[in-house]
Amino acid sequence: MPNPQQSRDAAFAELQAFVAVAEASSFVGASRRLGRDATALSRRVAELETRLNVRLMERTTRSVALTEAGRIYLERARAILQAVDEADREASSLTTGVARGHLRLALPSTFGRMWLAPLITEFLVAHPLVTVEAEFSNRFVDLVGERFDLAVRLGELSDSRLMAQRIGKRRRLLCAAPSYLAKAPPLDGPEDLVHHPCLVFTGFPTRERWDFASSDGETRRVTVRGPMVSDEAEVLVQAAVAGLGVLLATDWLLGRALSTGALIPVLETWRVTDEGAIYIVTPSGSGQATKTRAFADWITAGLQSPPWHFGIDRTTNGSSTGMKPHPDATD
Repeated sequence: MPNPQQSRDAAFAELQAFVAVAEASSFVGASRRLGRDATALSRRVAELETRLNVRLMERTTRSVALTEAGRIYLERARAILQAVDEADREASSLTTGVARGHLRLALPSTFGRMWLAPLITEFLVAHPLVTVEAEFSNRFVDLVGERFDLAVRLGELSDSRLMAQRIGKRRRLLCAAPSYLAKAPPLDGPEDLVHHPCLVFTGFPTRERWDFASSDGETRRVTVRGPMVSDEAEVLVQAAVAGLGVLLATDWLLGRALSTGALIPVLETWRVTDEGAIYIVTPSGSGQATKTRAFADWITAGLQSPPWHFGIDRTTNGSSTGMKPHPDATD
């Protein structure tokens, strides 16, 4: 017994054969149009009539003529085939030509609001046929299961079948307010942090354990304490500006405060080992919709000269970069 897919395929083939024969008024003409054997088309039409239990055509040696049932069926069959053709064209157009359609984005909360929201606005102005639904959250979404077209993720990515494109670096920095440093104990190496109040972000993997590496490969781990622990990094920046202690945070979060001198870097000869990067992640690379490629290119170009590095101009007219499999892509 044929499976449901085989039955659907056979029914569609019968439909195509019937419409071609009806429009050509002969099996020979239909065979030339479809590039199929006339005998095979005759068999398809006969199978269709058997399945419907109705005669659709009167056959002669030279031509065929539709019965009343055949004329009614032809009208509906044409509409079905036209709808399929239109659906094929619409689906194909989404991967070629002008960007259009609805784009679902999963974006990191604070980074997305600060640096991606302006790029999204500019993208929509430049691509009026695209609409965007953006979720700003640190929730780890399932791109495929939740039908997101694209995500921007920060940090290090674990293995998966998704496609990831690294579009920028992310650096961790230690900093403090000048007012705090003016009255604080000496801060010459990571070990001195135990004598300083530190502001702790709970989103870090090691939380109160901060790891450092020197240029010559020496490593240090320091356990820190302080007056504030939070999962909201912007609150910690405000606390640092107010002089409450030393803050370990990411360069994109600190850019504005560093540019105004509200915060200044400390222990610059020591590198924080948790660096990571900024990634664009998509469910698939092949057959990717034009809207998704266009947005990925736009974001890539917009962050090419990081806007949090103040004094460096950034461009927003995205250029094609393509998506390549990344060994550390995650879902």
